[in-house]
Amino acid sequence: MTGAQIFENIRIICGRISHAAIRAGRKPEDIKLIAVTKTISIQQLKEAIDAGLRIFGESKVQEAREKVESLKLKVESSNLEWHLIGHLQKNKAKTAVELFEMIHSIDSLELAEIADKHAEKAGKIQKILLQVKLSDETGKYGILKDNLFGLIRKISGLKNLSIKGLMTIPPFFENPENARPYFNELRVLRDKAETMEFNLPELSMGMTNDFEVAIEEGATMVRIGTAIFGERKNCPKEA
Repeated sequence: MTGAQIFENIRIICGRISHAAIRAGRKPEDIKLIAVTKTISIQQLKEAIDAGLRIFGESKVQEAREKVESLKLKVESSNLEWHLIGHLQKNKAKTAVELFEMIHSIDSLELAEIADKHAEKAGKIQKILLQVKLSDETGKYGILKDNLFGLIRKISGLKNLSIKGLMTIPPFFENPENARPYFNELRVLRDKAETMEFNLPELSMGMTNDFEVAIEEGATMVRIGTAIFGERKNCPKEA
C-alpha cells in the first residue's frame, strides 16, 4: 500500500470517528486513534507518522522493540506513543515497561505486581489498562467481571502503576451491532467502578469492524489496523 493510500485511509477513518462521536453527543477530540502496526513494515509506519499519527499499538513486545530501534535511526520518534495491546507474558514485562507508554492488557494481580517491580526499577509510573473478558470465547485473555472490582482495589495499591481504565476485545462479528452489548457492558463496569471512587477515564474498545459502535458506547481509544494499512497476512480479523 502506498503512502498516499495510507494518508487517504487515515483521513477517512478520522472522519468516521468524528461522525460517530457527534452522533453520540461527544467531542471527536476525546477519542484517540491507536494505529495497530503489528506485521506492518517500517516504511508503512513512517508513512503513517508522516500522515500525522502519533499513537501506535503493538501486540508483541519484540516486534515493538525492533520498530522503535529502527525508527530512532530513521525518523524523529520522541513524540510517539507506543501502546501494548496484545497479551503480555510475564517474562516480557521488563521490556514492556521500558518501551510502552501504556499497557492495555494487564489481566492478573501477579502480572501487575511484576510490572510494578519493573516500573520501580525503571523510575517510572507505568500507565495500564485492565483487560476484561466479557465473552465465553476460549483462548482469549482477561479478567472475569466478577473479579474486576477486587482486582482494581488491589492493583490500585501498587505505587508504580496507574490504572487509567479498561480494555476489552469482543468476539468478531460481521455485523458490528452484535458487538454493542460487550462495549456497553464495559462502560457499565467502568461507571460502577467510578462510583467506588476509582478514576478510570479510558475505555479501549473497538477495532476496524466495529469502532463506530464502540465510540457510541463510550470508547475513548479505538485500535485500528486493517482500515489503515490493509489486510495483513496470517492475522485474525480483529484490528
